[in-house]
Amino acid sequence: MKNPLVSVIIVNFNGAKFLDSCLSSLKEQTYPNFEVIVVDNGSTDSSLKILEEGYRGFVTVIKNEINFGFSKGNNIGISQANGEFVAILNNDTQADARWLEELISAAQTDKNTGMCATKVLFFCERDTIDSAGVNIFWDGMSRGRGRLKKDIGQYDGDREVLLPSGCAALYRKSMLQETGLFDEDFVAYCEDTDLGLRGRLAGYKCAFAPLAVVYHHYSGTAGRYSSFKAFMVERNHFWVALKIFPAPLLLLLPFFTVYRLAMQVLSLFGYLSKKGNNKEERFPIL
Repeated sequence: MKNPLVSVIIVNFNGAKFLDSCLSSLKEQTYPNFEVIVVDNGSTDSSLKILEEGYRGFVTVIKNEINFGFSKGNNIGISQANGEFVAILNNDTQADARWLEELISAAQTDKNTGMCATKVLFFCERDTIDSAGVNIFWDGMSRGRGRLKKDIGQYDGDREVLLPSGCAALYRKSMLQETGLFDEDFVAYCEDTDLGLRGRLAGYKCAFAPLAVVYHHYSGTAGRYSSFKAFMVERNHFWVALKIFPAPLLLLLPFFTVYRLAMQVLSLFGYLSKKGNNKEERFPIL
């Protein structure tokens, strides 16, 4: 099928300040065949009012009574999705007009492609990379490929990456039916790593679409330095390792964790020794 239906899933929790930018960008998509499902996780701000008054008929809104988190929120949306492909999109993003068109083009080049990664750039520094796919450290910690580097097209020739970032990713519905959806025990953070690795182990490839660009307010919803985020990232990356890594790597897990933390401390000292950097966008640990 040339233009298969794509279901775009957006999980929202008190994201009123981001919704117009995100949804308006979807209205400008060049791809002709998609639906938008917004899963609202019990927002108490004006999110539902914005959706009702500005996007009635354009989005299907699922209203949850409480905040179920990113993993379960997306799974609820996926359960209602009609598309052959499912696109996961953070509410604190703005998609380039060709985002969906480029993702579908990349995904259809190989029938074994089960996932497709977006080039994610920072919203306020649009020449700086948030992620161009995701890589994994030896202790299970994931990190955006190319993060904080200037985008000079250095990744534009790549057509395959390890995993997509859950900030903006495309999944083939048939792959999700085989591997299962996001692990809801993760709640938020690293659930995309877990799902991507399960897809890889099932034999699926992850394409990279360098012209499928999304601009991201990094940690716009949870906050860059929140204790919630710090706890979930540290807990969940161990869960990824325990679920998926082979036994020899698990035995080396403490060593790799200490090494990673030591490198982060050295990066912190290097950061503090430099003057004139933008601390908010370029902090090396978060």
